[in-house]
Amino acid sequence: MPDRAPQPVDRQLPTDEARDLISLVRDIAQREIAPNAAEEEDAGRFPREVFTLLSDSGLLGLPYDTQFGGGEQPYEVYLQVLEELAAARLTVGLGVSVHTLASYATAAYGTKEQQAEYLPAMLGGGLLGAYCLSEPASGSDAASLRTKAVRESGGDWVITGTKAWITHGGIADFYTVMARTGEDGPRGITAFLVPGDAEGLSAAVPEKKMGLKGSPTAQVHLDGVRVPDARRLGDEGQGFTIALSALESGRLGIAACAIGVAQAALDEAVSYAVERRQFGKPIADFQGLRFMLADMATQIEAGRALYLTAARLRDAGLPFAKQAAMAKLHCTDTAMRVTTDAVQVLGGYGYTADFPAERYMRETKVLQIVEGTNQIQRMVIARHLAGPEGR
Repeated sequence: MPDRAPQPVDRQLPTDEARDLISLVRDIAQREIAPNAAEEEDAGRFPREVFTLLSDSGLLGLPYDTQFGGGEQPYEVYLQVLEELAAARLTVGLGVSVHTLASYATAAYGTKEQQAEYLPAMLGGGLLGAYCLSEPASGSDAASLRTKAVRESGGDWVITGTKAWITHGGIADFYTVMARTGEDGPRGITAFLVPGDAEGLSAAVPEKKMGLKGSPTAQVHLDGVRVPDARRLGDEGQGFTIALSALESGRLGIAACAIGVAQAALDEAVSYAVERRQFGKPIADFQGLRFMLADMATQIEAGRALYLTAARLRDAGLPFAKQAAMAKLHCTDTAMRVTTDAVQVLGGYGYTADFPAERYMRETKVLQIVEGTNQIQRMVIARHLAGPEGR
């Protein structure tokens, strides 16, 4: 059975331009993304043509400067765009979030010359990015990464190592790579912008995942990849600071995607409950199920309010790291509960691939893991409340 189009969410948007933007995104989602989502996910097909359409429509650079092809939209608006896209297909919503994450280092820490040279193609030129921080032996402990960049006498850097769990690994046009250029620990890491066709760069066979089968996740091998110093982003040793700054914003993207999938699951559950009849009446008339739907809707609204609060802090130039961690934690946990309950509402049908509920549940699980597991989010929140451990 094809996915039902998500029900429009009533949104409080700051401008008429933002309202028009959401209408455009909904139209693209309903015409170009949702109708093929189930079939393409089952086939493990990545919809590159959708990302080309999004780029042509100005949707791959929304938070960034219009000078370089971005949309200069506040995060309050950008995240609601992500939510709409993820509700139609998480592969697309998450892909846009990852691309935005991969573009961040150049947009926020690149020189004026780097921004002018690279950002227009990133933000509106059809390119697709990947973010390379994690490694086979360093996931949550990202500061212990082993990929090395050695500077040669001519000024070029030679990067060697393996990155793991890379969304768009093997298909990205550019990779933002964190590599060790100095001492052990976070102060010895530097960021680089590596072209996708660089000699010595290759990707392993994509991982076989529980969900998000249309979104390739793969190890990326860098075997003596030569990068000119003009592609170093920020100062030497500043890479870990850049990585964490990017992740603060990226966590909000994951939170918005989680709420998008949760909303789609709720819409599916409500539609089914209204149509399905048992004992002579719709199952939506049974109090136990009505209360379940009410709880699902309440959790979604709370999650949406939480990520928007964090976004508005970011837009105002205020600290938002704690709220970003809270949003990522709450929204992804909420999405896992809501999608699981949606399967329960559909009963046996929910456990079949004839309905999208089971796919929503499988896909949502990874959102509790990526860009900092939810256990890491709890550590971040606790540090803001009580200070670092072992003081």
